[in-house]
Amino acid sequence: MNTPASVTVARLTYILICELLAVAVSLTFSDALPLWLALVGGLTIAGFFILIESTLKGFTLRGFSTATFGLGVGLFCAWLITRVDIAELVANMVRENAPQPTDDESIERRLIMNERAEAVRLAINVSLYASLGFLGAAIALRSNRDDFAFIIPFVRFRQEGSQGRPVVLDADAVMDSRVINIAKAGFLGGRLIVPSFVFQELQSLASSSNLAQRTRGQRGVDVMEKMRSDASTQMAIHEAGKMSEDTPYHTRMIDIARLLDGRLLTNDETLAKIARLQGVMVLNLHELTDALKPSIVVGEKMRLALVRPGKEDHQAVGYLSDGTMIVVNQAAELIGSSQTVHVISTLQTSNGLMVFAELDQN
Repeated sequence: MNTPASVTVARLTYILICELLAVAVSLTFSDALPLWLALVGGLTIAGFFILIESTLKGFTLRGFSTATFGLGVGLFCAWLITRVDIAELVANMVRENAPQPTDDESIERRLIMNERAEAVRLAINVSLYASLGFLGAAIALRSNRDDFAFIIPFVRFRQEGSQGRPVVLDADAVMDSRVINIAKAGFLGGRLIVPSFVFQELQSLASSSNLAQRTRGQRGVDVMEKMRSDASTQMAIHEAGKMSEDTPYHTRMIDIARLLDGRLLTNDETLAKIARLQGVMVLNLHELTDALKPSIVVGEKMRLALVRPGKEDHQAVGYLSDGTMIVVNQAAELIGSSQTVHVISTLQTSNGLMVFAELDQN
């Protein structure tokens, strides 16, 4: 995953602060600390904390929503540490370990030692604030604003209509490979959330001894892997927290959708009905498929490729792009060609819509 530009800017700013501090410390201890050594030390400290930040990029803290919030938390932690006054302890150690001036030495020597101790104290405090503030901001910049609801579920950021709300997927929706193309096309318009118990169910199915269940489970795991690796699809696994395993599956799905103020994506008709009764917005893939099917009316003309014989000797059969079968009368001799036909009747069967047509003579 590419590093966001905002994180790169934060890294460069942090390195600059560390180097400026190194210069300040070197000027204070000019007789004992060369400038080049101070610069190397500052760069080493910056590199160490940037390395820590880089290792955390796969573990974004869900409590952060914006860089401001993350920076505030980091600075607050630094403030708590400075209350212990570690910097003062270090400064005192500098004073105690430094050669004590004798009675013959001037007061100026004592003043120099105090200035150095204060410089150490200031450098430690600034380093704490800069380092922890940087880590908090960097982690927050990687987080999505919807993540804030994971830890503080009753605080919501304003959503730009329903299109910005997260989409919670159940097991049936994940195992339906169409969800990948629908998400890539931008029709879902929100972050995809898979509850942890749904992921566990897919893993259980993938290791099942039943071939059909194992195939469905493996397909679901493959779909999740593709969505996770696709940069254009934002997908995350949501920890279900303290939800009891004894709680019905439908109840858990609805509770998570309501907790995240999200939309529920499912193929389960029963789950869809229960969710709608409880005020949860539902996206049903079967309903979407039905909505995209072309509406065919009697008398409509179309260009159709005739691909095989029909049930009767004189019939030829063609198919629309959605799989709808069209039976054309008196067209058996034209199989293998494309013809203009007009619809004379339709018949709804358990297998779908069947359309009867005749060759257009005009």
